[in-house]
Amino acid sequence: MHSRNKHRHGYDFQALCKTHPELSKYIVITPRGTESIDFSDRNAVVCLNQALLMHHYDVKFWSIPEGFLCPPVPGRADYIHALADLLGQQQPNAQIKALDVGTGANMIYPLLGCAEYHWQFVGSDINPIAIKCAKAIVLANKLNIELIHQHDSNNIFEGVIAQQQFFDVTMCNPPFHASKDAAEKGTARKWQNLTKQPRNKLNFGGQSQELWCDGGERQFIKNMIKESKAYAHQVGWFTCLVSNKDNLAPLKQYLKKQQPNEVKVVKMAQGQKSSRFLAWRYSD
Repeated sequence: MHSRNKHRHGYDFQALCKTHPELSKYIVITPRGTESIDFSDRNAVVCLNQALLMHHYDVKFWSIPEGFLCPPVPGRADYIHALADLLGQQQPNAQIKALDVGTGANMIYPLLGCAEYHWQFVGSDINPIAIKCAKAIVLANKLNIELIHQHDSNNIFEGVIAQQQFFDVTMCNPPFHASKDAAEKGTARKWQNLTKQPRNKLNFGGQSQELWCDGGERQFIKNMIKESKAYAHQVGWFTCLVSNKDNLAPLKQYLKKQQPNEVKVVKMAQGQKSSRFLAWRYSD
């Protein structure tokens, strides 16, 4: 993990349980004799996230409704730290303005970015319930995070970035699958990997907008790239996670048509898992 990631040495469950005692009822002992939780139990994962956010990021209240994505905090933190490196802003800087496209009900990126670097955040989402839940987190924690409901599913930045508004960076964790059927098959594979029987089709959580869109991840990012040209002078760096590494080459080729000044692929790693995000900018 990133050298500034608070979770690079694993979880201190004793400290986490002291901060959030409810986590204690979910602690299990692994065959190696170490403490952990059952990561196939959604309630346990939500409780772990609450403990992590309370203990490491001073988030007093965090909750998401049933059926919404419950994100792994360490991997999400890596994206934030990598963005800080991209911006050359490793120290807190309240002047940095960031836009989180598809912030979700969990609003994890603004929470981490505000706690770690004091950035100003705007979060957008197409789902009105997600925005309502995110606003509850903002109010409960007295955070200065603006949330915008994107009303048009055909737009990403239009309707969110106002005239004369400038963002140092945009970020996004795009929907991966190209259809609901593909999303359900992906969930089934996760259950198989965990040697569990699925209790329902989307037990791992996720609304349709979080999991799939027409054309999948590649088409979503292509749409973002195309639309970014209109906001070339209002955004420093555009960035987006790319889960499927096979999408990188065609996306970079598509980017050339927009003639950005610079394109980067920033690689990240969390244990055995590798990830990356695509970054581009039009100005120097």
